[in-house]
Amino acid sequence: MARNEKTGDGAAASPAVVCVDARGRVTAWASGAQQLLGHRPDDVIGQAYPDLFDGPMPDALGHALAEGHGWSGRVALRHRDGRRVDGEVYAAPVRDAAGDTSWVVLIDAAHDDGTTALMGAALDQLPLAIGVFDQDNRMVGANREAYRAMAVRAEDVLGRRLGEAGFAPPYRRLEQLSAEVLRTGEAVRVRISDRARDEGRGRVYADFVSPVRDADGQVCGTSIAALDITEQDLARRRLALMSAAGLGVGTTLDVIRTAQELADVAAERFADYVGVDLLDSVVRGLPPEPAGARATATYLRIAQQSVLDGCPESAIPLGQPDRIGRDSPMELALSTGRALRHRIQDPDMARWLAREPARAERARDFGIHSYLVAPLLARGTTLGLVIFLRHRTPEPFDVDDLHLAAELAARAALAIDNARQYTLQRNTALTLQHSLLPRHTPRQSAVDLAFRYVPGSSQAGVSGDWFDAIPLPGARVALVVGDVVGHGVHASAAMGRLRTAVRTLADLDLPPEELLTHLDDLVLRTDPEQEALGPTRAGEAGEMGAGCVYAVYDPVARTCAMARAGHPGPAVLRPDGALDFPDLPAGPPLGLGDLPFESAVLDLPPGSLLAFYTDGLVREVDGEIGFAPLRRALADPMASLEEMCDAVLDACCVGPPADDVALLIARTRALDDSQVATWDIAPDPAEVARARSLATGQLGLWGLEETAFVTELLVSELVTNAIRYGRPPISLRLIRDSGLVCEVSDTSSTAPHLRRARTYDEGGRGLLLVAQLSERWGTRHSANGKTIWAQQRLTAAG
Repeated sequence: MARNEKTGDGAAASPAVVCVDARGRVTAWASGAQQLLGHRPDDVIGQAYPDLFDGPMPDALGHALAEGHGWSGRVALRHRDGRRVDGEVYAAPVRDAAGDTSWVVLIDAAHDDGTTALMGAALDQLPLAIGVFDQDNRMVGANREAYRAMAVRAEDVLGRRLGEAGFAPPYRRLEQLSAEVLRTGEAVRVRISDRARDEGRGRVYADFVSPVRDADGQVCGTSIAALDITEQDLARRRLALMSAAGLGVGTTLDVIRTAQELADVAAERFADYVGVDLLDSVVRGLPPEPAGARATATYLRIAQQSVLDGCPESAIPLGQPDRIGRDSPMELALSTGRALRHRIQDPDMARWLAREPARAERARDFGIHSYLVAPLLARGTTLGLVIFLRHRTPEPFDVDDLHLAAELAARAALAIDNARQYTLQRNTALTLQHSLLPRHTPRQSAVDLAFRYVPGSSQAGVSGDWFDAIPLPGARVALVVGDVVGHGVHASAAMGRLRTAVRTLADLDLPPEELLTHLDDLVLRTDPEQEALGPTRAGEAGEMGAGCVYAVYDPVARTCAMARAGHPGPAVLRPDGALDFPDLPAGPPLGLGDLPFESAVLDLPPGSLLAFYTDGLVREVDGEIGFAPLRRALADPMASLEEMCDAVLDACCVGPPADDVALLIARTRALDDSQVATWDIAPDPAEVARARSLATGQLGLWGLEETAFVTELLVSELVTNAIRYGRPPISLRLIRDSGLVCEVSDTSSTAPHLRRARTYDEGGRGLLLVAQLSERWGTRHSANGKTIWAQQRLTAAG
């Protein structure tokens, strides 16, 4: 309604009321209308109402009048004197008895004390697109930013719905939301992407569709406010990309997997294709090239990802060298050390592609239009480069993308360099580990052997797992498997010290429990030396907590003596198929020095299977369940021990093991009775001649007459020594194996020692003679006494 205001002389202004018939002619003209527009009733009654507007009638008002709907809005009218008068128009339809529609129009002058103009200017200058729609969802007004965003003129959209012909799908979506708000009265917020007609890249808007209510609270229209959040959306996506790279790149210390993670993240959020080329030296864990070096080294396509299945747009197969020619985008990025972007139509790109037919073909076939190449630089060295391509995304890479790619490459390069350094350290530790482990075992009569060593996949590096097979006198063999706590080069070095110590102690022919006792003392003496290096170095290099199991198998007695120190015992599979894990006496880990070690002796028939292993083989599952795969694999023995090792690893290790695995499998053998001769010797000096005669006769049966002279001397000295200094019973045993072993046993625990006799001494030359005549000699103690043995080398003919 028109506002009731005072005129200049104090009289109240009359309402500006105009009546219009169905034909659009003025039928009534109130005095308020005359005061507002200057026309007298006689001048306008009977005339057409469009003549009252300053310009054409608004389309929205025309649609309302044609369809018989009420309408309200702001219009521009023309005063009698020709000036423009802005007014708020309220048009209401009135139907007579005959059904004809006439109109009652109330005009309220848009009195402007400056506020209205200011509000209008502010709305036009807002960087916020605002449109107002009536109950029929037709636009009745909008600000300048809205017209700019839609790239239309006001007369093209006023009085029309957004979804009508000529408007893009985003506007149809807004029309649907506006209709929903008209129906529910609830505001809606939505994010819509659009591609403006005057720009090449898409825009993103945050749209707020709100109801407009009248004085009675009824919904009489809607308003749509759209805020351009394109830059914020780009910043959000870039932040999301860097966040995804931080979480998804460098999850492991594997160079190739880290490169693939970079390709996966970038292809999902940044480019249509991503290829990662790394120096061959980086892949192998060697030192890379200095930063800025020219592309003269070999670069391998290590990883790639695409929005298309199978990366068909790539001209370089995965794992193959990428030839980086001069003046190529890759060479320029490597030589400058900076990320660079290129468009396919650039002259330099055209010249380069003319020399690269495979790349040019794929660029044509897949519509590649934009290149971005960033070098992978870390700690002053060049690791490789990453190539970003776009062919499905219409926007080329811009300056912001260039900076983003450079930052992404820098972060990924650090992760790749960390993986490279880990690979270098791991390769060093593995090289040391393999150099300290036996590559083959010597041939012997006691057992057949097969072994495996599998480094763990732990990021901490290889641990100190080890194994060994040591030939012992009397055709016996020592089997040992151990584990040093820790990982890396220090654990490998500690393992090497322990293996050397075991071999040294094994030469003393000690029983298993005594050998472990000496080994424990050695570790106890070594740890204080490590502590002097400082807490960090001591923690890395210390052998505290190392464990091992040591077993000695005798193919003559067909027994195996075992002792363990903080390590699982072996599995034993007998020829009849019985499989068990002997309950060996538990010993503490090496380096504690608190508890004694004890051994157990097992009787093993020929053909028995011994499986020694480190705990990495059964660590995947705790308890007895962890031994179930090992039991199943051993319960199905194979003719080849090599196949048996593979079967055990396949059954117990699903994928790369988390910890190192050492496996040693031995099948026992026995010396035939014809290879061993044993005699009892009475404690009488006259028995020495008899002993020589018995030995000479046995050598004749074996066809070893050429060794008779030396053997007689050895037997004479050893038997004489036992009769003179030992205690009965005394026995003499000859063993023919790869060598000829002469053993004399007695029940005395006193061990002889080698000394050099003076010129006039009558004795003291016996053991010196034994040492000179034999290849090896020594003393072996047992619970019942000692055995002095001497071994001769046999010729090939013998």
